[in-house]
Amino acid sequence: MRHTITPLIIIALLTTACSDTEKQLEQRAFELCKYIPDHELLEKSRDYMTTDFYSLLDTMFYRLPAHEALDHEWLYYFVTGNGGTIADYDVDRVEKTDRTHAIATINVRQIWEDGSFDEAHDIEQHLMFMEKVNGEWLMADFDGHKDDCIRYIAINRREQAVRKAISDYLISEVAPYYRQGEICIPTLMIVNEEDDQVWGDFWVYWYEAAGDTLKCVSGGNHAGMMTLDYKDGTFTVTSFVQVTDGAGYTPSAKRIFRDYYDIFSNMHSNQDVREAVRREQLSEYIRFNDLPYRYYKDYGWPAVSLE
Repeated sequence: MRHTITPLIIIALLTTACSDTEKQLEQRAFELCKYIPDHELLEKSRDYMTTDFYSLLDTMFYRLPAHEALDHEWLYYFVTGNGGTIADYDVDRVEKTDRTHAIATINVRQIWEDGSFDEAHDIEQHLMFMEKVNGEWLMADFDGHKDDCIRYIAINRREQAVRKAISDYLISEVAPYYRQGEICIPTLMIVNEEDDQVWGDFWVYWYEAAGDTLKCVSGGNHAGMMTLDYKDGTFTVTSFVQVTDGAGYTPSAKRIFRDYYDIFSNMHSNQDVREAVRREQLSEYIRFNDLPYRYYKDYGWPAVSLE
């Protein structure tokens, strides 16, 4: 006896298969929620994200100079902000956009430490982008933050390239006029950048190593405006107009810094700000070059921790 499958049975089978697929995707999306960055990027997230997305986040969290959270608040506050709440995830739905891509709509409930939450205000909706790689669904993006990472890293790399060019110039052209130590590490306080011009309060410092301490042996201030040229992927300082010493200091500073003079003046006159920037940049230099120093010390002053 020959059996045939009616169209209704075929439709039912296809519907069941589709539902199973949707259910599996929802379950996988819920599993991936555990690895959404929230103030930190978990090392084991590597196995639950696409290679490029994890690499971008790893660069943002751990490979760039330290910044205040407000510089890129979304990075630290992916879902819970800074209000002392705990994220509770719920997958609302998952929609496949093609064979290897899907978008999960995630409801995140902000639960306070006492277990309470406001149904009207403490639930946010987010989008998780999923990609199937080697047969496994992975997190490929979250709320479009992949593009945020790419933009920020590009900005940071340009900033670091500009700072390197300025530091190289100060070390090669200015530092030789000071009593030299073992290592010269300038401090750069950028006031403003405009096209190929950079206004800043620049400091040159020479240090001698004494155990785990960098002892300053000489240094000085060189505020002004530098013009840079970009060629073959590298920035080079082509000219430097400096503020003059003595009676001509204020008039020359106003002429060079123009509309940015008040910013420069406030920055230059605040020793606490200057030392905070110096400490931060010294720490970054030591970390980047894997050096053993833990303190820096000016003559007649106590050592300052770089940790």
